[in-house]
Amino acid sequence: MSTETPVVSCPTCQKPVRWDASSPYRPFCSKRCQLIDLGEWADEEKRIPSQGDVNDSDEWSEQDER
Repeated sequence: MSTETPVVSCPTCQKPVRWDASSPYRPFCSKRCQLIDLGEWADEEKRIPSQGDVNDSDEWSEQDER
């Protein structure tokens, strides 16, 4: 069985990151890269594609349908 620690590329800057406890922000290399990625999601620069125009809240209502 191999005990080598995997190394991945930081999604933001592409620096190598060890996938172990020595890299607390994994898969990011730093808190800075982690926050850059979060900001891109918050600004909707990144998104997960959907199959249609249906929004999760389209069928939601505060009224009780009993």
